[in-house]
Amino acid sequence: MTRAFNFSAGPAAIPTEVLERAQKELLNWNGYGCSVMELGHRTPDFQGILDKTEANLRKLLKIPDTYKVLFMHGGASHQFSMVPMNFLAPEETANYLEMDHWSRMCIKEAQRFGNIHLQQGIRTNSEGLMELVPENEWQLDEKGKYLHFTSNETIVGVQFQEDPHTFSGKLVSDMCSDILSRPIDIEKYALIYAGAQKNIGPSGMTVVIVREDLFESFHTERVPSLFQYPYVSEKGSMPNTPPSFGIYFAGMVFEWLLENGGVEQMYKRNLEKAHLLYDYVDQSNFYHSPVAKGSRSFMNVAIQMKDRTHEERFLHEARENHLIALKGHKTFGGLRASIYNAMSLDGVKSLIRFMEQFERNVT
Repeated sequence: MTRAFNFSAGPAAIPTEVLERAQKELLNWNGYGCSVMELGHRTPDFQGILDKTEANLRKLLKIPDTYKVLFMHGGASHQFSMVPMNFLAPEETANYLEMDHWSRMCIKEAQRFGNIHLQQGIRTNSEGLMELVPENEWQLDEKGKYLHFTSNETIVGVQFQEDPHTFSGKLVSDMCSDILSRPIDIEKYALIYAGAQKNIGPSGMTVVIVREDLFESFHTERVPSLFQYPYVSEKGSMPNTPPSFGIYFAGMVFEWLLENGGVEQMYKRNLEKAHLLYDYVDQSNFYHSPVAKGSRSFMNVAIQMKDRTHEERFLHEARENHLIALKGHKTFGGLRASIYNAMSLDGVKSLIRFMEQFERNVT
């Protein structure tokens, strides 16, 4: 069977080596006689899986001991509510960068729990291209408990190229689509969260990295126990049955990352893939990028055609060439190539060859 090059934004491609290992271990993990999905979460064996998974994530991201790592049920959208529930009393304020679809959804949930000060994060420049609003133009509430931002907007393909300097130590970030793709300075953050289904593993689990000394200031008296970060931390990510298969799978992905040079090597590879694709798009008169240089995502490459009537044919023929999930989000349209860690350089080169051939055939 030929595996396609999967450009899905999420659930996204998973390293083939990890899938093959999971397949091999599915019925008989570690000679135990059953699947990890059947393994009791209170057993020493599962505790060993959890401990190793956390240790490898700490190694990959250089997470200090002053931060807790939590493996939680659900998607990042749950954290849209959990963050303000823990951080904010009703009369307190937090800053939120309003960017695109996901940040707006996050803001809508946060407004249920406190005062939300909005700062525009994306704008359209004089050339009609989307770009990040420069940090020196932000107007924030200095009394805000934190500054929340979406590090990479998957739908429109806009990404922060580095950690913001403003509100250092009080940053909160939705890093669903670029966690583990680049080095980050953890100590600039109060909390980071990321759904698993892009660079970590299968959907249904979210990783939370949170500074432990903040627990004392959280307003947990009005928060259900399973939504309290301190309580989940106290219980070692197991206040109830955890997402055990997701933890196991994440552990294998973390091992794969370490074996392939870690986050630093992934960053070099990701930049190479993105630059190759953007360079091709920029020299073309048939395709173009709607995002200004300096704000472009190296995880989700948004591509538009000058003549958008060709899109359906493009998607059909791409699939026939084992290039799948290139359709843009329904709210934005166009094409989108998500090139997360698991996407190989060969996959990007194959996409470019197809784009060249398609352009020749219709012009």
